[in-house]
Order: sequence, then structure tokens, then C-alpha cells
Amino acid sequence: MSIKENVMRLSARNKIPATVTGITHGEATANVELDAGGVRLVASITQEAAREPGLSQGSQVIAVIKASDLILAVED
Repeated sequence: MSIKENVMRLSARNKIPATVTGITHGEATANVELDAGGVRLVASITQEAAREPGLSQGSQVIAVIKASDLILAVED
């Protein structure tokens, strides 16, 4: 089933279509590298969360970003 066939409504507003470019598996987490229209994103997720949907290089995904805080800093 492609992403377009499976429609979900989410409360998160930051939904970014991306392609998995690599996965690095650690002991407890997996770092999933994404290409979001030329912008590199990395998602740190549990091993189970990476395995369950069958993520692999080339998988088309939607990165859903939901955060309560975002802090930006600049040099003085």
C-alpha cells in the first residue's frame, strides 16, 4: 500500500514528504536519514519503530514533526 492510498488525519501540522536514504541501527535506537526535497533530516526512533513498517533505503515516508518547544540560538 502506498502512502497516497493510506489517508490519515493527524493533528500535527508539520508533515514533510521524504525518502529514506539510509538507516543506522544502534542497540536501542535507529537513526533514519531522510531526503526531504534536498534537505537532510535524521529521525532517531526505536528499533521496533524502524522494523515494524519495513523501512528501507528508498522508502517513501512522511516525517511528522510534533514538538512542544523549539529553541533557536544565535551568537552575540
